[in-house]
Amino acid sequence: MTMLRLIPRVVVCVAVASALEGCKDPQKSDPDASSKDASASQQLADAAISQPDARVPPPPAPPPPPPQSCPSEMVLIPSDKPYCIDRWEAVLEDKNTGKRLSPYYTPVASNAKKVKDTWETRRFEVGGPEARAMPLPDLPAWQLDSDVVPMAVSRAGEVPHGYLSGIVARQACENAGKRLCKQDEWVRACRGSSDQPFPYGEKYQQGACNIFRATHPAGALHDDVTTGHLDPRLNQVQDKLGPLLRLTGETKTCASRWGNDAVYDMVGNLDEWVDDGKGMFLGGFFSRSKKDGCASIVRSHPKDYWDYSLGVRCCLDATKGTVSTSVP
Repeated sequence: MTMLRLIPRVVVCVAVASALEGCKDPQKSDPDASSKDASASQQLADAAISQPDARVPPPPAPPPPPPQSCPSEMVLIPSDKPYCIDRWEAVLEDKNTGKRLSPYYTPVASNAKKVKDTWETRRFEVGGPEARAMPLPDLPAWQLDSDVVPMAVSRAGEVPHGYLSGIVARQACENAGKRLCKQDEWVRACRGSSDQPFPYGEKYQQGACNIFRATHPAGALHDDVTTGHLDPRLNQVQDKLGPLLRLTGETKTCASRWGNDAVYDMVGNLDEWVDDGKGMFLGGFFSRSKKDGCASIVRSHPKDYWDYSLGVRCCLDATKGTVSTSVP
């Protein structure tokens, strides 16, 4: 009896001892646990320092290249090689003094004097009484100085300079730090961003540009449209619609649009010399009887030819930088 009573007590003690052994504090059972945890934490910290956080944004992209730009009196024409073109037909100034040259005479002093002397007499020999009574425009004495350097200037609201040869037109552009336009540059600028055959649209509209006027100035002054084309008075002739040669930019409907900007009078007003080895001018002038818009071309005169109907506008390679403020 005594032995049977002892057996359960021993079993209970063993069970209790086993239970107590299984409930030991882990730190007491593994004295190195704290140091292991500290080492793991340090490793994680080191990894965070050595490897960039994926949440950190990447560095900013490099800025885009600066836009192409033009002087303020020119319009930027987008193309494979962007270029600038004068917004208005050129007036001429003396590069040395800034004085405006008379637009009714060639800027070549010797030729200007010869023309003035000739027409002081000849105007009394041709045309009717009203034409003969019309005086010659003034030719400033300083303009007869051989040191005058003609420079093309594009400016609104002025009489554009006629009586230019292709040679003088090139010199005037180069003296302004520009150049003659190439034929394809001129035509592209004329057709506008919509690539249309006329500055204003797809079909010819009489009066939208200053071309195909009913009056020819040589007919009005000389009773003969074929002669006297160096007469300094030709670009002062008027008809019922006003002056045959208009101020730069005056014909607002004759605007080749490029975005918010425009190039004016590329059709009509004055024919314009372009860069060509044999001589070429484009666009037509106020009395030319043509309706072909930006496709108007004359190749029949050499570069040294000049008369009242011939002017110029210049081009320039576009440069990189801040876009200049345009003045449409």
